[in-house]
Parts: sequence; C-alpha cells; structure tokens
Amino acid sequence: QVQLVESGGGLVQPGGSLRLSCAASGFTFSHYWMYWVHQAPGEGLQWVSYINGDGDMISYKDSVKGRFTISRDNAKNTLYLQMNSLKSEDTGVYYCASKRFYATKEYDYRGQGTQVTVSS
Repeated sequence: QVQLVESGGGLVQPGGSLRLSCAASGFTFSHYWMYWVHQAPGEGLQWVSYINGDGDMISYKDSVKGRFTISRDNAKNTLYLQMNSLKSEDTGVYYCASKRFYATKEYDYRGQGTQVTVSS
C-alpha cells in the first residue's frame, strides 16, 4: 500500500522558517521523481519544487528560488523541503507527490498534505 505522509507544517511569522518532511512507503522511493505541490487558499495545485531519484536534478518555481531547498534521503525514504524567509503568499497546504516518469502528466501518488500558515 502506497503512503506519502507529510509533516512539519504549522503557523510561522513572515520571515520565519519551516522544514517539511514526507515519509514514503509502499513503492521504490529512489526510482521516483518527487514533488512538493502547493495549494493556496481557493486556488489549484501548483508545483513548488521537484527532484529526481538520484537527487542530482532539481528545479524550483521562480517565486521560491533562493528561499526553499528540496532534498531527499533515499535510505530513509524521505523527502524534505526547507522553507526559509517565508511570505504570506506561501500560505496553504503542501503536498508531496511522486511520478515514476518525468513526462507523465499526472502524479502517480499524492499525500494528504500539511498546512503552512504564514501570518503575524
């Protein structure tokens, strides 16, 4: 049974930091591209960052470049997102998601999400 379980969200002031984690099980984690996907209140899903299986191909949405860092530990089947200099527009639910193949349009799996609220 495939599971993606996010954790680490919470309430933080603007300029603060959070570290999200995503524990994966039920599939060969190291074979999958992994994504962090953001859903702002009232909006659709937008990818924030992704990383390939080996961790040597990484990309970020422009609005988070220089502030967020994605990483993975294949030995622990865990994906991370270090979020620094948080802004109010970063508020929303963050999901981790996976794709076996980069070109696939839809995510193969997606977790239940963790809420991030950036507010003073």
